[in-house]
Amino acid sequence: MRTDVDHIVRLEDYLPSDFLIDRVELDVRLHPTATKVTATLSMRPNPAGRSDVPLILDGDEVNLKGIALDERALEAGEFEASPQSLTISQPPQHPFKLTIETEINPTANTKLMGLYRSSGNYCTQCEAEGFRRITYFLDRPDVLAVYTTRIEADREEAPVLLGNGNPVESGIIEGTGRHYAVWHDPFPKPSYLFALVGGRLGKIAKPFTTMNGREVEIAVYVEPGKEDRAGYALDALERSMIWDERVFGREYDLDVFNIVAVSDFNMGAMENKGLNIFNDKYVLASPETATDTDYANIEAIIAHEYFHNWSGNRVTCRDWFQLCLKEGLTVFRDQEFSSDERSRPVHRIAEVKTLRSRQFLEDASPLSHPVRPNQYREINNFYTATVYEKGAEIVRMLKTIIGDADFRRGMDLYYDRCDGTAATVEDFLKAFADVTGLDLSHFARWYAQSGTPRVEVRGHYDGTTQTYRLDFKQQTPPTPGQPTKEPMVIPVVLGLVTQDGQRMEAKCERVNSRGVFLLDKTEDSITFTGVSSRPVPSVFRDFSAPVKVSLDLTNEELIVLLRHDADAFNRWQAAQTLAMRTLAARSTGVPVSEDAMASLSSAFKGFLEEAALRDPAFAALVLSLPSDADIAQEIGQDVDPDAIHHARKELRGHLGKNCFEKLADFYHSLAPAKTYSPDAASAGRRSLRNAALDLLAAADPQAGEKLASKQFETATNMTDRLAALSVLMTIPGSLRESAIASFEERYRDEPLVLDKWFSLQAAIPEDTTVERVQRLMEHPAFSMNNPNRVRSLIGSFAMLNQVQFNRKDGAGYAFLASIVLRADELNPQLASRLLTAFSSWKMMESTRRNHARIALQSIAQKPSLSRDVGDIVNRSLEESADA
Repeated sequence: MRTDVDHIVRLEDYLPSDFLIDRVELDVRLHPTATKVTATLSMRPNPAGRSDVPLILDGDEVNLKGIALDERALEAGEFEASPQSLTISQPPQHPFKLTIETEINPTANTKLMGLYRSSGNYCTQCEAEGFRRITYFLDRPDVLAVYTTRIEADREEAPVLLGNGNPVESGIIEGTGRHYAVWHDPFPKPSYLFALVGGRLGKIAKPFTTMNGREVEIAVYVEPGKEDRAGYALDALERSMIWDERVFGREYDLDVFNIVAVSDFNMGAMENKGLNIFNDKYVLASPETATDTDYANIEAIIAHEYFHNWSGNRVTCRDWFQLCLKEGLTVFRDQEFSSDERSRPVHRIAEVKTLRSRQFLEDASPLSHPVRPNQYREINNFYTATVYEKGAEIVRMLKTIIGDADFRRGMDLYYDRCDGTAATVEDFLKAFADVTGLDLSHFARWYAQSGTPRVEVRGHYDGTTQTYRLDFKQQTPPTPGQPTKEPMVIPVVLGLVTQDGQRMEAKCERVNSRGVFLLDKTEDSITFTGVSSRPVPSVFRDFSAPVKVSLDLTNEELIVLLRHDADAFNRWQAAQTLAMRTLAARSTGVPVSEDAMASLSSAFKGFLEEAALRDPAFAALVLSLPSDADIAQEIGQDVDPDAIHHARKELRGHLGKNCFEKLADFYHSLAPAKTYSPDAASAGRRSLRNAALDLLAAADPQAGEKLASKQFETATNMTDRLAALSVLMTIPGSLRESAIASFEERYRDEPLVLDKWFSLQAAIPEDTTVERVQRLMEHPAFSMNNPNRVRSLIGSFAMLNQVQFNRKDGAGYAFLASIVLRADELNPQLASRLLTAFSSWKMMESTRRNHARIALQSIAQKPSLSRDVGDIVNRSLEESADA
């Protein structure tokens, strides 16, 4: 196993910086291959730091051109510089100015960290540690400074020059063909929030008036000619600003707010102060090129990055161990925004599906880690579902426990206390403890313990005493580095339903007026009185805690919940549980009786007849069976992806046949409107119609192929066209290949649409898909330098195509290993994210497990791995002897 990535950063070793930077003055002279950066840092010793120590600044492949201290050029013996650090052994013990000149080649920066060029435009990405690729710096989030940035560039190459904060000056440099712009950000920020952009960009903008009457210009910059696709993003930004004022009382604080869309970006977007830089996938949209899901994602991610202005920028994180403090909180905020803008139950179900498919899998893998890790080798590898999605669930649980009013008061206190500072999880929790008087030290275990708690719930009815007892047991399985676990504080939102589907009124003194019971022990019980008949318990309503639940309900009782539960989430969960019982059994060779299958079909058919059209988006979710990956997680060990895929295909066909008439009725009656609208209601109708098409094709491939082919040809929007193509992908034959060719021809000049084309083909569950993906890598539109394209083809194959990535002959594993090694030379962050597709390898049956181990070892043995990839592969292989 490799050892050159074994440098470990530990939370317990945190010390404040020995030096502070109060002001940063940057002069950036843009050039494609030789950008010159002059950084003047107003510094001073930190009273809270150590005295008489060297000044050590961070670097990463930095090319030093000059250095001066208080305007005196330093001689060779007064400093030591390498591409990774700059050391001044005897710095002044009083305030001083340090001037550093560096040179950068933005065109050669394929890592897309620091300053780089994307489609001829200059842009930056500095989170987590990218600023050190621009100049030597104290590149840590607890060093906050006020930035003034002068940007200079060729006027033809980069007529638009943008920076953080407010524009203060601009002009032409006579006789040079160049111009400049000066931006000043009055709010102290860490270096990871620095940004600049220079290039040829189109702009759409509008005025916005804040709740206290300040005038702000909000704008979106895109490639020229794509301005008409930026309108929805601008609208989403305006709605986000209004919502944050209304719900959290947070007002925007600068004169401008700019969003810039770029085509080459490692992440979804970045919340730089006043200058958000976005992957154009999450900005550009039109009915012809974007699906309903794309519109919803744009809305959510625009909101997320804007909400960071307070939960991340105004209050930032002290160190990278506190990453969840800004990301988990802001994910919670964007989830609440999307829930208010759309259907709250539908959105909540979508959140939980994402959590289970990504974070639960992560918790069950060698890559499991706490929401606040206590150590890391490479911080870029901790931008994970655990930090984001599970981090959001912790905030949601806190709100569930203390109630809406106290949650708002706690948030206000947190912002008031920590504004302008670098805070910790302890600062966050203390605000709520002080507001409520609660001791939250036990609750804080959610940040410290990894793994998904498992809660067993058993009901006991006593007709003589008319009481109903619920017994709870919780247990969190061992995870890497944490063999034993303490019990968690788990809010259980619950209610009782009668056997005929009515709400049951019963009393339990340990359940509060909001229906919340706190499970904070390994085992506990609660008793309801005045229960006249055996009830059906509805527990963990609205998914009140990120746990796996084992509940002793019969199929008949689950059907009661599916048809009648007042909680929409648990109605959906009942359908999922019914389907999962059948799918898990069939995937592991356990017989399922005809009566059980008939009961399942009857339950789904009854739901469709009674409730589907009341909320089509919700009905579409009910019709969506657990995925191959969900079933694999349920089985947990010795997983056979082929058996899972076959069982799921068989059940889809069974449900389609038994509900065929109703599904056909939905498909034809929900024909699309002439004019496309991305609103939630319209999207819901399309969602149900396309879910019906999917099941109809599963029941009768020949009839489904005809319907899908016609829809593909006549669709007036990308949602319906892509849904039809998705169905055709499951039916081998000439019609499928013809549709693939037609789609490519139609959208050959639309990169974001071609990403969908690549992705659909990579997910085809057939033995020839590895070879198909290899051929597609030779396509003129494919580039290993574009993260979106690599994720759409290679990422979709590895993450979505469970049956072919996990091929029994190991071909899928070997293919991905080769791509990871290739990508690592260009973009280590992209490579390490692809490598996480191996997260579930230990769950596979022995033959696949052995092939996966060989593939991982082939990566680990490669010399000169990046720290990003070395960290993931080493963690994936650790303690593998038990696998």
